[in-house]
Amino acid sequence: MTTEPWASVEDVAKHLGVAKDSVYRWIDTRSLPAHKIGRLWKFKLSEVDAWVRARGADAHDAAANKGGVQ
Repeated sequence: MTTEPWASVEDVAKHLGVAKDSVYRWIDTRSLPAHKIGRLWKFKLSEVDAWVRARGADAHDAAANKGGVQ
């Protein structure tokens, strides 16, 4: 049985096609599933994908476009 590897902020940004700043902002404002290990944020891409499918990113972007969260 193979375990899923941990991904970095950079990996998640590339996976989603967004800037690293967006990943950090989503951790703070939209509960992007992340685990802090020491000073670094680590992710399971399967958890990130589930969060996106649950419209985690869209909800934030909609609020930002309406002048809500920036």
